[in-house]
Amino acid sequence: MRSGYFKETIAEQINLTDSAVVRLWLALLIVVLIVAPFYLNPFYLSLLTIVAITSIGALGLNILTGWTGLISLGHVGFMVLGAYAYAISTSIWKFDPLIGLLLAGLVPAIASIIVGIPSLRLTGLYLAITTLAFAFIINHLILEFDGLTRGARGIFVTRPTIFGISFKSDTAFALLCLSLAAITLVATLNLRRSRVGRALVAIRDNDIAARVMGVDLTIYKLNAFITSSFIIGISGALYGIFLSYVTVEGFPFLLSIEALAILIVGGIGTALGAVLGTVFIVFLPELTSQVFSLLGDETARALSTGAHELKSMLYGVVIILFLRFQPHGLVGLWRDSKRLWVNWPLRF
Repeated sequence: MRSGYFKETIAEQINLTDSAVVRLWLALLIVVLIVAPFYLNPFYLSLLTIVAITSIGALGLNILTGWTGLISLGHVGFMVLGAYAYAISTSIWKFDPLIGLLLAGLVPAIASIIVGIPSLRLTGLYLAITTLAFAFIINHLILEFDGLTRGARGIFVTRPTIFGISFKSDTAFALLCLSLAAITLVATLNLRRSRVGRALVAIRDNDIAARVMGVDLTIYKLNAFITSSFIIGISGALYGIFLSYVTVEGFPFLLSIEALAILIVGGIGTALGAVLGTVFIVFLPELTSQVFSLLGDETARALSTGAHELKSMLYGVVIILFLRFQPHGLVGLWRDSKRLWVNWPLRF
């Protein structure tokens, strides 16, 4: 039985995991995710696609809020910028989809510099309100620049063809989103282990001590803004492709609340928490609908007409419950369960 985590070599230090069991489970999970899109029905395939897209955005927000400790409510603003950057570049200017995805990350990253520099001295509620204002300003500008963004009419987006491979089918697009989610997960895990990742966490834990140790708060906070916004912009572009029609109404403010709920539920500051929280939050309304459908058709119809309000209520209840009873989220619950299993029966 494994009894410790002592590392003896540099190779062990830089490995994401040195457990053969973990590697086996990861291999099985990868195989399942590759095969699943070919056998799922359209409804569950769309849910899997949404999980992949949402997890990309959650991993991006986790860099800013989870690692650096900067609370942002402008998540949806960066998403809509990424979606419009991709839609304008590919549907109007007829750029290659790869260039469109690159612009979907670069445009929000540039915007994050504009909003980030004035906000570097802000923390907590003040920063949250600033980023919230940014999201509303972006929506207003999109509606005003009708010649470029087509205003309230929106822009129709088609599924891309990359390197001669068509992603027009739901199965192919789901595999594309899952691949990008896997790349984002590996990239963020490696970023967390780097000098930059350690500096961001140091800023979150104690910014004064981090400054004394030589961490430039301005540079690293701006770095967190840019990296987070780039990843969120990619998720916005994928979400716009999923909707097939990019418009301001397709990106409600509820998406920002959903992103924060994902981090809190999953375990703020951890990449695994962002993924687990995404799965939990995406499937929560569906599970709730299934439970309420048992109460009768009238109840199910009443809930279907108020789906938006139901989601808002569920997010609020879940956030309160996790903050009260499990502040470390699903990752904390998993660690407690693993510790209980490893120490059994001495735990009792």
